[in-house]
Amino acid sequence: MPQAIWTGSISFGLVTVPVRLVSATRSQDVRFNQLEAATGSRIRYRRVSEQTGEEVPNDQIVKGYELENGHYVVLDNDELAALKPSASRMIEIEDFVDLSEIDPVYFEQPYYLVPDKDAAKAYRLLSRIMEDENKVAVGRFVLRSKEALVAIRPIDGMLCLETMRYADEVLGVDRELVDSQPEPSERELEMARQLVDTLSGTFDPEKYRDEYREEVLALIERKAAGEDIVAPATPEEPAKVLDLMAALEASLARTGAKQTGGTTATKRAATKSAAKKAAAKKAPVKKKTAKKASGAAKRTRKSA
Repeated sequence: MPQAIWTGSISFGLVTVPVRLVSATRSQDVRFNQLEAATGSRIRYRRVSEQTGEEVPNDQIVKGYELENGHYVVLDNDELAALKPSASRMIEIEDFVDLSEIDPVYFEQPYYLVPDKDAAKAYRLLSRIMEDENKVAVGRFVLRSKEALVAIRPIDGMLCLETMRYADEVLGVDRELVDSQPEPSERELEMARQLVDTLSGTFDPEKYRDEYREEVLALIERKAAGEDIVAPATPEEPAKVLDLMAALEASLARTGAKQTGGTTATKRAATKSAAKKAAAKKAPVKKKTAKKASGAAKRTRKSA
């Protein structure tokens, strides 16, 4: 179990649930240090004044907010400390909302909320009712001297806390380019549906791997073992397909979509149309003819 980042309680109404906050994710990125090529020595960074070129000690560094190019408002640590939210050990739930109402763009960083040993029943009560009602708790708490907006949601009987972005942190999108384009045709929609159906399945997180990271680690192992590495030839990029229908057809062919009578919606439509025309040309079968055929069949069986 990861070490607790924060300890406190969840509060809703007069109910409190003591919990511990632990990391829900970890970075697996391959990190490199910068070295001097000739000596292999680490490269270090220094805090240097742009004006004098001299290194500045930490106790001589202040915080400044740039109003315009080269003009700053300087704030000292005491002024900033006075504005910090009061330390609290409580996650105050303000609202319970449906998960579908929160766009994922607002989610920032996930953590697990783990119950204290004496709070397991209250914890289970909260997670159970939220799961039954399909609700997410939205509230605030102070983490690392900063107030955070959070959403708490149930996951398999556990509670997951997600820090959230505020509304003014989410940028709007200029829709003019999208809205100015023509609507897709029925043929394009049909083929796109087929492609989506072909690629549809259940989500399995184990299926997806960071292939680049795996290749980098394998390369590091080979070089550490003294192997000489020959850079592979750069593969040619596939030509861009500008025609949307051609791109859809090629995608369906690549995924092995099973289609009757051709590879396009047009061919399927043509097949259906031909079948209808053929059916229309056939004369309706009269009942008397059917009876005669039936009688002939009986005589044939008797003679046999």
